[in-house]
Amino acid sequence: MIGHKFGGSSVANAERISRVIDILLGRQEKQVVVISAMQGVTDALISLVRLAAARDPAWRAALEALEKKHVDTAQTLLGASAGPVLEKFRIEFASLRDLLHAQSLVGAVSNDLLDLVSGLGEVWSSTMVDAGIRARGAASRWLDAREVLVVEKSDLGAMVQWEASSAKLGRELGERTIVTGFVARTPDGRITTLGRNGSDYSGAIFAALFGASELHIWSDVDGVLSADPRLVPEAVLIEKLSYDEACELAYFGAKVIHPQTMAPAFERNIPIIARSTFNPTHPGTRISAEQDHSTPVKGVTTFTGLAILNIEGAGMIGVPGTAERAFEALKQRGVSVVMISQGSSEHSICCVIRETDGDAARKAVLESFTRELASKQLTDVTVTRGIAALAIVGDGMAGTPGVAARMFSALGRARVNVRMIAQGSSERNISVAIDAADAKRALRAVHSGFYLAAQTISIGVIGPGNVGRAFLQQLKETRERLLKSSNIDLRVRAVVGSKKMVLAEPVVKALDDVRSQFNEDTDLDKFTDHVHAEHLPHAVIVDCSASNEIAERYAGWLERGIHVITPNKNAGSGPWKRYAAIKSKGARFFYESTVGAGLPIITTLRDLIDTGDDVLSVEGIFSGTLAYLFNKYDGSVPFSQLVKSAKELGYTEPDPRDDLSGLDVARKLVILARENGWKTGLQDIALESLVPDALRGVSTVEFLSRVGEMDAPMAARLSAARGEKRVLRYVAKLEQGGKASVGLVALPHDHSFAHIKLTDNVVQFTTRRYSQNPLVVQGPGAGPEVTASGAFADLLRVATSLGARLT
Repeated sequence: MIGHKFGGSSVANAERISRVIDILLGRQEKQVVVISAMQGVTDALISLVRLAAARDPAWRAALEALEKKHVDTAQTLLGASAGPVLEKFRIEFASLRDLLHAQSLVGAVSNDLLDLVSGLGEVWSSTMVDAGIRARGAASRWLDAREVLVVEKSDLGAMVQWEASSAKLGRELGERTIVTGFVARTPDGRITTLGRNGSDYSGAIFAALFGASELHIWSDVDGVLSADPRLVPEAVLIEKLSYDEACELAYFGAKVIHPQTMAPAFERNIPIIARSTFNPTHPGTRISAEQDHSTPVKGVTTFTGLAILNIEGAGMIGVPGTAERAFEALKQRGVSVVMISQGSSEHSICCVIRETDGDAARKAVLESFTRELASKQLTDVTVTRGIAALAIVGDGMAGTPGVAARMFSALGRARVNVRMIAQGSSERNISVAIDAADAKRALRAVHSGFYLAAQTISIGVIGPGNVGRAFLQQLKETRERLLKSSNIDLRVRAVVGSKKMVLAEPVVKALDDVRSQFNEDTDLDKFTDHVHAEHLPHAVIVDCSASNEIAERYAGWLERGIHVITPNKNAGSGPWKRYAAIKSKGARFFYESTVGAGLPIITTLRDLIDTGDDVLSVEGIFSGTLAYLFNKYDGSVPFSQLVKSAKELGYTEPDPRDDLSGLDVARKLVILARENGWKTGLQDIALESLVPDALRGVSTVEFLSRVGEMDAPMAARLSAARGEKRVLRYVAKLEQGGKASVGLVALPHDHSFAHIKLTDNVVQFTTRRYSQNPLVVQGPGAGPEVTASGAFADLLRVATSLGARLT
């Protein structure tokens, strides 16, 4: 025997009722099935009684609409076999009309009538389910719970009279029984209801009465989630919960089965499976006596509308009975206490109560401690409103060190102030009181702390041009592999261009087509706030622009804890004061691709310095454009023709003077000098520009038309070099102490720089260890793909610095 209970959303219309019947008939088992009212019907029935009691004639139209809803549903569901059900509805709605008319004459709301009427929705919906099953030729018996279930009302709710109910049920249980949920009778025979969540409670009661081995509770969600998905998009389904875990989560407002519902199942060890009518093949969440310690925290939940009541005073210290008097006063005023906390000093007692009880609670305590307050033994009784409670729940927390640390670390990172802490000795629940305004941020942050990979990184990309586009493509191609192999979760959540941007949750969807997703004007402050999401453990901004304005923001980002990765040379070669501010911040600043694109130049230099080597000099060819020009320039064609050819091939900037000036090379040399700890600036570089003075101030078009003016001086330089059996190369050189130069030099044919490939970069480190045979790094040093790969490598360095292990 298996128990089933279907909620209002599962029987909201004929199509859904038909789906319920499909589920039931598709299972090979004996069944007891409790049915809720159609979605919204119970509230509509209660409203009818109140409208009639208020003598509002609108109750008649509302009743007609409700009758039509049920008649239409029955006709759609049952077709030609709907007759008996429609006749039943005609009789019962006519009777209800008479009752409501009488209520309108009496005026005041009758509780007995309210109980009678509010439970009719379950009668009607279960009737349709029963008829629908029989219409398909399957066995079914309809059972009116009002003829079986006996309950007695108490302060704790409806208490089942098990012996009386079992006796009324009898022994003939049948193959399939369809039961009305929510309704029952009192011992003296009056119709009553089980209160809110009553149909769930009915499901557990009848599962117990029928001796069911399981109870399946069907709703519109796949099961119990680790947090409210409306607030936490990353919420995941919990496969297993213990009864205790489910009760803890339900108490703190999680969308879990109500604790009262679970009581009959607890007592008889009947597992409860929370499932979805709309995804019936999904196994759902299993709630049972079994404890699962695979994860320490199963769920994170929060609810608002609370206040903190604080009682403070030195006169409480060491005085027995103070807490008893305070809570007795609250009890007498009907104030429910949600959480309690008291410091070991006994100087204060505070508790969390519902915000609506704040005034009554304070008044009750003030009256109870009038004498102590007058004598200053107690100094104050205060109520702080606008409070939310947040709780983490899990059987696996017991005896597991570090759970509280992870919780408070997540709250601290999200800048959420904790006002009060409570934890029971079972260690199954840690609860905190926080400002209600912080509740959503706190919930997401704590959930991430337990459910996301520790190396989950929120990424924002600036500049979706050539390099940015290549970076996003590389990330797209490797993201899933890194997540599976190394548990590194790289989430691109924002991409910003010069004028437009996209901010996405949880991730930007098509990384190979971000521009089509741009949907708002660029706002770097808004972009920053979105990337620096409090619910995600880490944030990285990857700046693929060449903007000095963007570089001005690095220090602020780093100070906020946002790691920065960039191929943008402005920060590393700009004003020393800004550079020093950037390097002094706590977050990580990686810029490998500023020098040599994807070549490990800065990494190699850093390793030499960190391992105690002394750098004597650094020489290199740091421009792929100039490497190409002087590898090709042999006098067979004019230098100007090579410049134009390089531009056509995409080797130069749109204005070739940006390359020919040597300024880009000088910036790279400044970056390397500063990596050595030298305060070198662009003004300290002896820079030789290849652009003649006469061509420096003209437009790009005019420069290209007059570029032939460079031919004669370049031919003379080539001739002089050949006379000495040398080759021309544009070389940057950095000597110990920071002396630096950038310019065209003639090198011997056996020099390592004389035999590089067309667009290669090459750097030669001469150090104390590598003095006789310098260390050389060589390879492609320009192009979107290799530059992007350098930035991507830096992103992985950030991940490994945060504890990731690449496998």
